[in-house]
Amino acid sequence: MPEILSVSKIIRNRRTVKPAVMDPHLEVPRELIDELFENANWAPTHGFTEPWRFKVFAGDARRELALKLQELYTGHTAEGEFREDKLKKLGRNPLLAPLVIAICMRRGDNPKIPVTEEVEAVACAVQNMHLTASAAGLGAFWSSPPILDTGGMRDFLGLREMDCCLGLFYLGWLKEGENWPVSSRQPVEEKVEWIVADGAGD
Repeated sequence: MPEILSVSKIIRNRRTVKPAVMDPHLEVPRELIDELFENANWAPTHGFTEPWRFKVFAGDARRELALKLQELYTGHTAEGEFREDKLKKLGRNPLLAPLVIAICMRRGDNPKIPVTEEVEAVACAVQNMHLTASAAGLGAFWSSPPILDTGGMRDFLGLREMDCCLGLFYLGWLKEGENWPVSSRQPVEEKVEWIVADGAGD
């Protein structure tokens, strides 16, 4: 049971850590980043399509990403829905974390595998990364603004029309003085229903 208790502790300690509380100047060791990706690579995958792809933005490339996000938001937002604070946030967030990873789904060649299963596989890969980050005390945040699902973003990331960007994964150490977030869940008993047959038949 010790192994299960250890895994359970990591899962229940995982938190969303917003870029605003990350220190953009604290470097994340390359060995840790590689460990995150290696664990992501062991996510379940139907047909072994392994659809997860990751584009890492670091250094000045984060500014290029920020400018592209602002450009897409301006070009794809109706006048009545445009918010100046949202525009500023899209331009600011990538600079608040030392690393921003574009989470991409590369559609497999097997048409029998539904796209939803490819998306689910990528989500499992991201969960593996998030749990690994949490185990190391590294903050992580999965952001998914609608502008990521645009032709402009696919072109920016070098994706095909059938592929997509499912989010941006921010990584960074917490600033000095910031505490690991706390959270809670409603009782799991409220979300589980057991379906049990009364007998084995006549």
